[in-house]
Amino acid sequence: MADAVKSRLAELGLTLPVSAAPVANYVPFHVVDGMVYTSGQLPITEKGLACTGRLGADVDLAAGVEAAKLAALQVIAKLNDATDGNLDRIEKILRVDVFVASAVDFYNQPEVGNGASDLFVAVFGEAGRHTRNAVGVAVLPRNAPVEVTVIAKLKA
Repeated sequence: MADAVKSRLAELGLTLPVSAAPVANYVPFHVVDGMVYTSGQLPITEKGLACTGRLGADVDLAAGVEAAKLAALQVIAKLNDATDGNLDRIEKILRVDVFVASAVDFYNQPEVGNGASDLFVAVFGEAGRHTRNAVGVAVLPRNAPVEVTVIAKLKA
């Protein structure tokens, strides 16, 4: 079925955001040998960053999970760009890296990362199951609480 992924997005009540433009000297993704490598994506909405600060200090767990989901939605927008608007070309989300700006005593990075992981599985089904890193970092660009990157395989 064509547009199955976009149908799932609609069923989830989600709309692909306008793909955020790079904010520095880099490209948003590369497609090499049937693989898509995305640059890090922040939880950007049409109004800007969904929230700012560090988990465990300025941002609570629920807001962090939602921020990871929003960053993952930005990743999906990049995958949409990389596939010329045909997300059904994604064969597999292979790896997800979730960076969580964390207070020194915040240890729930995996739970924050689930915001992204759960979205990829909900949208892509089994093809969305992936390996993952969820790591705490001191700060992220623009004081974002979360940044998400993906490596995905395209269908031949």
